[in-house]
Amino acid sequence: SIHLSILMSSNTSKKIIGQFVSALAKKQPTPGGGAAAAVGASIGGAAASMSAAYTKRKKDIESGAAEKADALIDSIKLEEYLKAADDDAEAYADLQRTWKDANMSIEEKNEIKVRALKVPTDLLENCHANIMDIKTFLPHCNPNITSDAKVGIHLLAGSARSAYQTVMVNSPSEEEMMRLQQLLKEIRDVEDEIL
Repeated sequence: SIHLSILMSSNTSKKIIGQFVSALAKKQPTPGGGAAAAVGASIGGAAASMSAAYTKRKKDIESGAAEKADALIDSIKLEEYLKAADDDAEAYADLQRTWKDANMSIEEKNEIKVRALKVPTDLLENCHANIMDIKTFLPHCNPNITSDAKVGIHLLAGSARSAYQTVMVNSPSEEEMMRLQQLLKEIRDVEDEIL
């Protein structure tokens, strides 16, 4: 299980992130790409949150930028991104059961398939929402640290595209696929604006 502590202490993060990366590199079903996307999103969200945390100077308070910084920090739910990594592993383990358990009802198999699709879909949608929040915040960001906000956008964008690949493995409907592609296009447009 991945915990928020990976974002708090360099000694802890070295150990926990190192363990996660080592586990990801092994020939084992989980953690996999969905968990990697979620952890990447948490790091992107943290970078953007840091840029907002540095936008609380006296002049930021006077200009209203600090209020916008607080709104960005509140919108980025780092714990939810980390939980998505665990949710992905659980959803995949359940999905594997549908392939092996001949006695499992069709209804239960369908519920598991729906959840396996929901986890990466939610991740992509959350990345999109946070990217749009960061885009709105950028003009108000402390100019000495806008690069970190932009790093947040790029990492969240990569995580959104990665989550899309996990969605595709789970056979979404054509309509859902087109909806998610539109979100990715909007993300790409934001990235193009900041390059």
